[in-house]
This record gives sequence, structure tokens and C-alpha cells, in this order.
Amino acid sequence: MLNPVLSNKPLIKSALVGAIWLFSCTGCSEQVEQKQPDSPLSLVNPLMGTDSTFELSNGNTYPAIALPWAMNFWTPMTAPMGDGWTYKYDDNKIRGIKQTHQPSPWLNDYGAFSLMAVTGELKFQEDARASWFSHKAEVARPNYYSVYLADYDVTAEVTPTERAAQFRFTFPQTDAAYILLDAFDKGSMVKILPEQRQIIGYSRNNHGGVPDNFHNYFVLEFDKDFEQVHTWTDDWQLDKDSLEQSGDHTGAIVRFATERGEQVGVKVASSFISHDQALLNLKRELANDSFEVTRQKGAERWQQELGRIEIEDDNLDAKRTFYSALYRVLLFPRSFYEYDAQGKVIHYSPYNGKVLPGYMFTDNGFWDTFRAVFPFFNLMYPELNEKVMEGLANTYLESGWLPEWASPGHRNVMIGSNSAINIADAYLKGVGHPHIETLYEAALKNAEVNDDRPMTSVGREGVNYYNTLGYVPYDVGIHENAARTLEYAFADFNLYQLARALGKAEDAELFQQRSLNYKNLFDTETGWMRGKNQNGEFQTPFNPLKWGDAFTEGNALHYTWSVFHDTQGLIDLMGGRDKFAQKLDQVFEMPPLFDDSYYGFTIHEIREMQIVNMGNYAHGNQPIQHMIYLYNHAAQPWKAQQKLRRVMDTLYAPTPDGYCGDEDNGQTSAWYVFSALGFYPVTPGTDQYVIGSPLFNKVTMTLPGDKKLTISASGNSATTPYIQSLSFNGRAYSHNWLSHRELLQGGELTFTMSDTPNKQRGTSTRDLPYSMSNVSSTDASADTHRE
Repeated sequence: MLNPVLSNKPLIKSALVGAIWLFSCTGCSEQVEQKQPDSPLSLVNPLMGTDSTFELSNGNTYPAIALPWAMNFWTPMTAPMGDGWTYKYDDNKIRGIKQTHQPSPWLNDYGAFSLMAVTGELKFQEDARASWFSHKAEVARPNYYSVYLADYDVTAEVTPTERAAQFRFTFPQTDAAYILLDAFDKGSMVKILPEQRQIIGYSRNNHGGVPDNFHNYFVLEFDKDFEQVHTWTDDWQLDKDSLEQSGDHTGAIVRFATERGEQVGVKVASSFISHDQALLNLKRELANDSFEVTRQKGAERWQQELGRIEIEDDNLDAKRTFYSALYRVLLFPRSFYEYDAQGKVIHYSPYNGKVLPGYMFTDNGFWDTFRAVFPFFNLMYPELNEKVMEGLANTYLESGWLPEWASPGHRNVMIGSNSAINIADAYLKGVGHPHIETLYEAALKNAEVNDDRPMTSVGREGVNYYNTLGYVPYDVGIHENAARTLEYAFADFNLYQLARALGKAEDAELFQQRSLNYKNLFDTETGWMRGKNQNGEFQTPFNPLKWGDAFTEGNALHYTWSVFHDTQGLIDLMGGRDKFAQKLDQVFEMPPLFDDSYYGFTIHEIREMQIVNMGNYAHGNQPIQHMIYLYNHAAQPWKAQQKLRRVMDTLYAPTPDGYCGDEDNGQTSAWYVFSALGFYPVTPGTDQYVIGSPLFNKVTMTLPGDKKLTISASGNSATTPYIQSLSFNGRAYSHNWLSHRELLQGGELTFTMSDTPNKQRGTSTRDLPYSMSNVSSTDASADTHRE
């Protein structure tokens, strides 16, 4: 995910998780989700992808116990405070359950704190208090988590709302039942209020991207009187019988006397604005609700969202994979706004430290998510994306720049100018944009201004070179220059589309020309994209298998295909459709050779490519994830159909090692969700989705406006990936693409599948997906082409 970065382990692990999904532990109430054992919620495995390490990523996920797009997530901690790999499936001890805002282990966390229960001898240091646990006595659902803390004979449970949560601890008979609040290091405060049965405080831990006045304020409200209280401060110094503590690292301890099976409840809420706002969030979101009511509300919310895509198929593992992936798509971006006492939307700005009106979202890397996550929102959740767009406008107004990787403020990671793609694609697909002129101004600044950029990831690194030479040179000290050039060109295509839609003809012409800058890096001698020096000569020596250097977390075999908007132009550069298809074949058919000399060691993205037996196809990282669909542009759609099924069947599973690389903010999941439906947004900024190979017998999608789209696949099975025929609303359909506007009207897509490729369907020029080279520049409405 991040550069220069990194992750190794056996790829396949047994699916022990069946026991996890169905287990009901002592002290846990009846699981309301199990009343519908085949419901989408019951099929989600939040542990998918958690069998990961720094050396090899099988997802790099943690079990996010949260509501969709919530401000706070909760997760068990098996790793020490500050470790980005907070939960590793193979670990066997838990240190606590923490409130987390972590989007990725590479970005790490901010504003985190945790709760833990112990009995007997007081152990509060994180290593000493850690308890053995087993996945056999663990229940992980999106809306609920339970674990048996074996060292203390305690069952800990949590169920969340958007800004709050309820904990429930089931204790044995003891006079020494403790609940610990760890407010973490890098600045924290705790204050115990015995008469109110409360603990308040704040945590300030972060890894960048925050103003000086950043705080995460929290309030904990218990349902039982305290027998005794303590606090601790720096270096784990216990301060007995004290009520308040502040310092680098603080914590609070409350003791109870309990009967066997007695449950102690804790309501928790937080705010980035103030303690008063945290208490308001608690009262508003939890009110007088019991633990079970909060849990049921969470189940209903997840059922509502997951149930918008209904699958009818006997392949239970594929359904589990699909809904587990969909759950990941619906987690980010994180809501970073709250509601004041009058119910108005407000937010603490992670850019200027002020409390301001309006929406704010964060924890998203657009380098990943422009590809499929935001197109999914435009299809299924335009009302959400309208709020996200307002949040982007607010980011620009508060910081002077659009975000590219925010967590919670600007972070100096990754490349590109991909905010422009999200803005243009949303506007062109009809998402309400009351702030479109502000957003256009911001995107224009990204594309033109180099001065006063706060960091290399914001705006466009090398923009002056790009705008004068038509590329970012290899020899001017700007790393990943070829990747930047290709990504800027696609962003310029989106600005061309947006400017044209806004009636800004002069801008449209400029960005249309800049969108062709990808041609400046195509090397006819090797047939690959290649870094180019300032004097116009290609870099030497050149090894297309060299990762990094001119490219980002990939090599020339991966980035050459990053001409999302003009595949026909790339086909022409390569000498025609057959040669283009042969180049695609080559990536799959060659051995998984690589050159890791730029990094000095084998980064995890390379290892993930090497071990899956797909040649140089690196599905575990984002730059190449659209590549298979490009066979459709070469009039060989059957090759896409076969390879897409292979990827879905072998590189994804509903297990702890269920991904083949980083699951970054939903992108690798969104690829699966779209591909399982049978189409994919290869070119954001256009109206089209490119057809693949539907995975399920029947899918019913509930689209905005309650429109229904039914996708049926007659004759579908694991051995029939090929499309023999397709009809749309009863009429034969030969195109290799589908129109967004037509899909939004609902209807019926009916595929007939076979074990034999149909090499006549989808091969005529009129059936090929969008390429800018095939659209007249004078056609102001052309975002598809029909001949």
C-alpha cells in the first residue's frame, strides 16, 4: 500500500472461522443475527484478512467492529500499543479492546484508547495484563465482538454505534474484578468521577496529520458503583486511590466486587470536539438502550446495507467472501463529523484545528479507492457521496488543498491527483454537487500550482515539468516519475470531462491534450512504459521487471496498462489488438521474475505476486487490478472472463488469509464485489462499466430510488466462466460494456454461461468499451460510443 513498503506466510489457511461465526459463549446472549442464518450479516467474517504480517499481507486488516462509515471502530488488540498490526490472527493473547481510527497498518492509528478486564492480582501493564484467548471462544461480527479472557474467567463484549459503544463484562465471583482504561501514550488524561460512575479524559496519540490542539475526548459511564479506583502515569507508575492523572501515558482502574455471572456494563462515547460533545454523543446514540438493543440496532443497520445486494446461489463460500468484501467496502471513508445540541452537522477540522459547520470525512487513500470504491458509491450510495464531496470542499477551504491521503489530515504518502477523478466521476454520474465550483477550483489548483504545497503527496509533485514537458522526468530527483505522469494524465482526462460538462471549453481543450501525455512515456523498442530524462531520452539502463524507481509499488509490466481512458490509443502504440492482447498474455504467462534492487529487499507486494502462480500479474496491489478487463478492448473478452473467474476463485476466500495483498480502504474488496456482479468501472469519468464474468446464479440489486436490477446467469458454475450470450431487458446485448445511466433504471441482465468461449460475441468495433481515441472531440455528449 504505502511506499516504500512491505508483507509473508503460507497463503492458504483452514477456514476454522465456521466455528467462530456460530459459536455462542457462556455469558453471551442469544445472537439475534442467527435468527436469519443465511442473511448477509451472518455471512460476514470480520477476521478475513487478519492473518497478515509486515513481511506478507493477506489483507492487512483488523476485525473492525463498527457501523458503516462510522466515526469510531472497535477492535481487539493482540499487539502492543502503537503496533500497526494491532490484531494478528496467529497471536494467542489479547491486551484489550480499543477504539481505533486506523485505516491501514502503514498509516497506523490516532486518538486510540482501550478497555480491558482482569481479576485477582491487579495487572495493568499491557504485557502483564494480556490474557490467553482462543478463536474457538471468540465471536466476531460487524456489529458485535465477544472474547473469553481465559486468564481471568471473564467474557468481554462490545457492540458499537457511530460515535459510541456499549461494553459488557461477565465476571466470576470475586472481590477483585477490575476494568482498566488505557488512554495510551503521546499525551493523555484521565479523571475518575465516582459519584457519576464515570471516567472522562482524552487521548492525543497520532502518527501525523493533526493540528497542535488535537484531542480525542472520551466519557465512560458504568452501571455499577466503584469499590476502589487507581490511576497510572508514565512508565506504568501506579498511583493508588487517585482520581486524576495527566502525562505522556495515563490510565484509570476501577474495582468491583462481583457474583459469578454478574455483568458490568460500560457505555463509551468520544468526540474530537470536547468532553461535553462526547457526553452529548453518548446520550444521543445510546440513551437508555440496553446492550441488546444497541446490538440489534447495529444488526438492522448492517442488514439494511448488505441486503441491498441479494444473492441466490448454492456457493456458500463465495457468498461469504462477497458479503465479507462488501462489509469492507462500507467501512471507509470514516465520518469525521458530529451533531451539536441543535442537531446541526459540525466537525473538528484536522487541517486548521477549528470547529466548523458541515461534513468532513477522512481515512482514505484516493490512490487506491478512485478505482472501484467511489464508483461503487456513485452507483449504490450517491447520497453518501454527495456528503463526501462536501467534505472535500471543506478540506480545500480549510487547508488550501484537496486531500489525496487523509488520516485524519493530510499525510505524506502515495502519489497522484486522484481527488479530481472522484470529483469528476461523481458529478458526471449525477451525484448532487452544490459545491462543484469550489471543487473544480480546487482540482484546477492541483493541476497548475506547485508553490506552497504542504507535502509531496498533496497537489502534483513535478507539476511544472509535467505541464511543460508533458511528463515528469526521471533524472530530476522525483521518484516514481513515470507512475506520476500516467496518473496525472488520467486525472487530466477526468478534468477534461468535468470542464466540458461545466461549459468551460478552453479548460476542456487543455486537459484533453494533457490527457494524452501517457504517449510520451511509451517506448516502442520494448513495448512498455519507461521513465524519460529531462532531455527527452529514455532512462538507461531499463529493466521492465524493476519495481519502484520510475513506478509506484510495481514495474513497467504493471503500470503500462494505466491508460484507463484511452486503451485504444495504447493498442495503437503497441501495433494493434493482437499485439496488445499478446502483451497482456505475456504478463500472465511469464515466470514471476522481479528486480527488487530499488528497495534493497523484497517488499511484501513483490512477494504476494510471486507466490500465487499468475506470472507477473500482481493483483495484491492496486495498479494492475483493472488489467484483465482490457481484453475486452482488444476484442478478446473470453480471455477476461476466464482470468477473472480464476482470480475470484483462487485469490479470495472468507478466511483469515482471504486476500492476496493489502485490503486498502475497501478497494481490493470493491474489485471482488464488482467482478462478482459481472462488471467493473475500468474508466471512472465515463458512463461505462466493462463486462466480466458474473459469479452467482442470480443477484438482485436495490439501486437508488428503490429500482431493482436483476442479474441472472443461466448455466453458471465453477467450470462455466464464458458468456455465450447476454440480454438486457429481454433484448440481445452484444456490447462488452454497460451504461451507468441504463443500469440505474433497473431491469434484467440475463447471461447464458458456458464452458466454451464464444469468440464471436463482443468482437465488433461497436461492442468495444470506451476509449478517448474512438470518440469525436466535437461530440459534447460523448461519454460512450456507438457505431
